[in-house]
Amino acid sequence: MAKILVANRGEIAIRVMKTAKKMGIKTVAVYSTVDRNAPHVKFADEAVWIGESPSNQSYLLGSKIVEAAKSLNVDAIHPGYGFLSENAEFADAVRANGMIFIGPESKAIHMMGSKLAAKDAVKAYDIPMVPGIDEAITDVAKAKKIAIEIGFPILIKASAGGGGKGMRVVEKEEDLESQMTRAISEATSAFGDGSVFIEKYVASPRHIEIQVMADSHGNTLYLFERECSIQRRHQKVVEEAPSAVLTPELRKRMGEAAVKVAQACDYLGAGTVEFLLDEKHNFYFLEMNTRLQVEHPVTELITGLDLVELQIRVARGEKLTLTQDDLRIKGHAMELRVYAEDPLNDFLPSVGHLEVYQLPVGDGIRVDNGFEQGMDVPIYYDPMLAKLITYGATREESIQLMIQAIDAYQVKGVSTTLPFGKFVMEHEAFRSGDFDTHFVKKYYDAEQLKVHQEQEAEIAAMVALQQYLKDQNVLRLPN
Repeated sequence: MAKILVANRGEIAIRVMKTAKKMGIKTVAVYSTVDRNAPHVKFADEAVWIGESPSNQSYLLGSKIVEAAKSLNVDAIHPGYGFLSENAEFADAVRANGMIFIGPESKAIHMMGSKLAAKDAVKAYDIPMVPGIDEAITDVAKAKKIAIEIGFPILIKASAGGGGKGMRVVEKEEDLESQMTRAISEATSAFGDGSVFIEKYVASPRHIEIQVMADSHGNTLYLFERECSIQRRHQKVVEEAPSAVLTPELRKRMGEAAVKVAQACDYLGAGTVEFLLDEKHNFYFLEMNTRLQVEHPVTELITGLDLVELQIRVARGEKLTLTQDDLRIKGHAMELRVYAEDPLNDFLPSVGHLEVYQLPVGDGIRVDNGFEQGMDVPIYYDPMLAKLITYGATREESIQLMIQAIDAYQVKGVSTTLPFGKFVMEHEAFRSGDFDTHFVKKYYDAEQLKVHQEQEAEIAAMVALQQYLKDQNVLRLPN
């Protein structure tokens, strides 16, 4: 494997290229018109234009990317996450054209891409699942009957869904019909597939995911868990590893269940098995993501492993040299997704010009970044600018380091989730470890954050004034 094309943009493209370069592998970037001068393009050894700015005219054009890769004699394609990373047809096209797809076989992508098919696949492996039905449904009368059997509240979920789309919580029977109609409509619009299914709504869940890595020689490892319960609109914003609530026994049980899920679809490479954990610490299989996750850095920091390197080695047909007994958790890692979103205005995207963009540096601070000062944040893609990751010997140390790193991260021109991240880190519920996926709904108040920011600005202004007066006084002193 002498040359890898990264079929992605931004921070994840740079992240993959860094490991490839470390391994002595040449890199190729792809870019749309708006990304012509983006950092990932400059970082690569070669770069090729693949279309206009909208993703459906560039980063989602699998055939164009494959043709570009062939013309540059590329050996392998890494899809990153998002875009074509879970597109089975793209994986097949890469392989059909004589290149290596750095990811699982298309069978696993297909199977785990449908929540219903995934549940069906793992049924034989005795993996706990949330009570509900394992078939698509559109009949409201039938849905009512099932909902009454499993008991309200229930959750309606799109089978082909993700990111919270096509998802509705129904508290009582009379709301079922309207919410089901909305869920089907939203799922059809977002995924071209209106299939929904019903399951019991777990009232106070934590979102715990297990990182797995599998080779083509029959070895599958679990690389421990990530806590991903701090979410807005069912999408993660803060992640950490390990979780504050898992005991070694529960960690082992969940890890072994994740390995079974991977084995159920003959998995290859890096994947993530997601679980819900209820208030009694019962866990339930949710889904499997057949790609590298956004939050993979926290796992890298607590294990000392480079997950992209393992992906590349496994894709080359190499055997994993580690065993489960070799793996240990060391320290604690936090990650904040730095989105160009306004936490004071319902986390709406905040596009604009990065007048100031300065990253924090220091021991225990890692920034996986895709932007630089002077750039515009485009409207066409996910608004994530970077991932801010901190690592310490303890959870408390990692939290404090995150607060310091947020304070040192300078951004002007767009709103970001940095103030929200600080709000989370300083909140007693988060610091105590006593929180769930409803953290934002329970505790977050935009007005409270606004007041806090104004107070901080006043203190900063007073400190600056005091320093100015002190400097002026020094200047006036006689020789």
